[in-house]
Amino acid sequence: MLLKEIVDAKHYIFVDSCEDWEDSLKKCCIPLIADGTIDECYTEDIIKSVKEHGPYIILLPGVGLPHAMKGAKGVHKTAIGFMKSEKPVIFDPEDEEKYANIFFTLAAEDGDEHMKNMKKLFRMLTDEDLLAELMEVKSPEDLLALDLKYSD
Repeated sequence: MLLKEIVDAKHYIFVDSCEDWEDSLKKCCIPLIADGTIDECYTEDIIKSVKEHGPYIILLPGVGLPHAMKGAKGVHKTAIGFMKSEKPVIFDPEDEEKYANIFFTLAAEDGDEHMKNMKKLFRMLTDEDLLAELMEVKSPEDLLALDLKYSD
């Protein structure tokens, strides 16, 4: 399942809190920058896109999918990163549903591989029990335990 792939690639980060939504996007990109999957300019593209288009990356309350628009520069591999923030990150103070505690950062260099990842992610995010348990994870070991529990 996707969670094991994220852990194996070391594409995860756990934080207590973020200064603001921009800080959260910088932090969630750290694991992908660390191994050359993306460059910092990709992070800046994500921030720029949210400033221009609003918090479109909030898929549902508590879950963010940071990604830049098609054609963004600085992506060298296709991958998904994971970040958990203990304190919710508010993206729109006037909309109580625009916050995230968990983030799945998307980097797409290969379209086919990206679609496979998106299907895996969709299966995870439509499983209410798994989603509830993801909100409680504290470590990569927790992610691996969920991967085992929910693998087909």
